[in-house]
Amino acid sequence: MNGPDHYREAERLLDEATSRGDFNPRAQWCLELAKLHTALAHVSATAEASDIREWVKAAGPRFCGLSLAVQEQDRI
Repeated sequence: MNGPDHYREAERLLDEATSRGDFNPRAQWCLELAKLHTALAHVSATAEASDIREWVKAAGPRFCGLSLAVQEQDRI
C-alpha cells in the first residue's frame, strides 16, 4: 500500500464511521484505523519528499528495500 492508498483508505474509514453514528463500537474502530492510515500516508509523503539516503541511514537497507550499491555510493 502506498501513500495515496493509505489516504483513500483513511477517507473510506471516516465515511464508514460517520455513517454508523456516535457510540457505535465499529465506528470507533474505524476512527482508530483511519488515524493509523492517515499517519502512514503522512510518513509516505515525507519519505518521498526527502533524500532517500537519509531514510537508509535511519531505517537501514532492510526496511528501505534499497540495493547495497546505494549504500556504497553514500560512503564515497
